[in-house]
Amino acid sequence: MRQITLPGLFVTAALWAGIVGPAHAQDAVNGGHAGFIKSVQGQVRIVDAAGQSQAAQVGSLLRTTDRIETDAQGAAGFVLRDGTTLVVGPSTHVDIRDYRFDSTTQDGNLLVGLLRGSLRMISGLLGRSHPEAVRVETQTATIGIRGTDFIVSADAP
Repeated sequence: MRQITLPGLFVTAALWAGIVGPAHAQDAVNGGHAGFIKSVQGQVRIVDAAGQSQAAQVGSLLRTTDRIETDAQGAAGFVLRDGTTLVVGPSTHVDIRDYRFDSTTQDGNLLVGLLRGSLRMISGLLGRSHPEAVRVETQTATIGIRGTDFIVSADAP
């Protein structure tokens, strides 16, 4: 007999009915979100996969595939479910391209895309238990993360 968990059943039914897309289905498995905004300074926007934008506020939830954008005076800090902390500086565009984390096994992966600006990342449980599963991409390079605290900067193309 196959056991189906309630969240898995909801995700399967929602996908089948066309209510949510794959990104939102993954969020449902992840407890509904990838993380949350911890701090905001200046103008900070959250842009979803459909291009819909909203002002970021402390406590705003982030989903897998969201983009965080700051203006010339903006900055933001956000925390993912495994405790990974990311701080973005002024004039930054950063994408959460892929994020999965199983709190029971501490297994998963994180792929962040830094399109422009600056990013400081402090590894959480995922980076400490599976450092090979954490990556940051820029326009010209992919960085495999082996440390626990680093800064990346990328110029606009």
